[in-house]
Amino acid sequence: MKEKSSGLKSNLKKIDSHILGEADYKDIPELPENFFTDGQLLLDGQPVKRRRGKQKAPVKKQLTVRLNSDVVDFFKDQGRGWQAKINKALVDYVKAHKHT
Repeated sequence: MKEKSSGLKSNLKKIDSHILGEADYKDIPELPENFFTDGQLLLDGQPVKRRRGKQKAPVKKQLTVRLNSDVVDFFKDQGRGWQAKINKALVDYVKAHKHT
């Protein structure tokens, strides 16, 4: 049984034409000054640790590098922290091949 479509386009035009006024905001409370600075960021319902201030030494450099897709897939399949794992693998390689 088919239901009659009311036409999405006509509803979008009506919504787009509405101009928000003061009455539209009256039920929304104002955010306190510390809302963004002291608020807790959650990821999947768990608090996310935030780093405050400057990065601890040694500072990492941001760059673009092209890696084989099978290498990237291998690390991504290990879940969160895959970029740090690539970094660790490269650090270990440099330590093993450094001439002292």
